[in-house]
Amino acid sequence: HVQLVESGGGLVQPGGSLGLSCVASGFAFSSAVMSWIRQPEGKELEWVSGINADGATTYYTDSVRGRFTTSRDNDKNTVYLQLTNLKSEDTGTYYCAPGMRQVAVRGFRGQGTQVTVS
Repeated sequence: HVQLVESGGGLVQPGGSLGLSCVASGFAFSSAVMSWIRQPEGKELEWVSGINADGATTYYTDSVRGRFTTSRDNDKNTVYLQLTNLKSEDTGTYYCAPGMRQVAVRGFRGQGTQVTVS
């Protein structure tokens, strides 16, 4: 069965950095486009970033471009999100998900990892 396990969240001050990881299993990870999505408390899910199957191309929503970097290691079935210059509005639960943009937002995701910027 499909499983996604996110980790690396925490409490950080504005301007700080965090590194998130997501280990995937139960599907052909190395062939899958992967995304990170987030959900601020009380708000809707928001697509944050995407990466194509071989890791050569990445995509970002405007609010995080230049501050967040996504990468992947297909040998480890893992996708990463490096968050830098964090802002209070980046606070939320972060999930990884197969697919891009709304496909990822509407699809399967793991339990998430909490990022709090305060």
